[in-house]
Amino acid sequence: MDYITQLILSFFATAGIGVIFNVPRKNLIYCGFVGVVGWMIYFALTEHGMDVVNASFFSAFVIAIVSHLYARRFKMPMIIFIVGGIIPLVPGGMAYNAMRNVVEDDYIQGLQYGLKAFLITGAIVIGLVFAEVLIQLIFRSVRNGKATFKKVYKK
Repeated sequence: MDYITQLILSFFATAGIGVIFNVPRKNLIYCGFVGVVGWMIYFALTEHGMDVVNASFFSAFVIAIVSHLYARRFKMPMIIFIVGGIIPLVPGGMAYNAMRNVVEDDYIQGLQYGLKAFLITGAIVIGLVFAEVLIQLIFRSVRNGKATFKKVYKK
């Protein structure tokens, strides 16, 4: 039951972010789906004991791949799909707690929250970059494979 609740709420949250960022109406469902995929991967991994940093990496990786595929399918910029999926992963609450603890003179706890927020943010960025590199390598190899196929069998 908890997974169904997370699925529904993540869809509406991501689609709502898409509305805020002026995603075209016909693509709001796909934007919501990207958010659902990303959040459900993150939620499932953290529920099964994985650290939030690693779960953020894998979730961002899958979000970037799905966003890239949708961008190619609909001939739209990838950012339209990726932003809605990434925003739920951003550790805003953790960054807030870091600043709150620093203001309350609890520097050790503030440093722990701040470092964790920094690591999660870095994991999200690395996941996006790795997915982009992987997609580019795949499409380049497919493109080169087609080019060599045409050269060999064109006779």
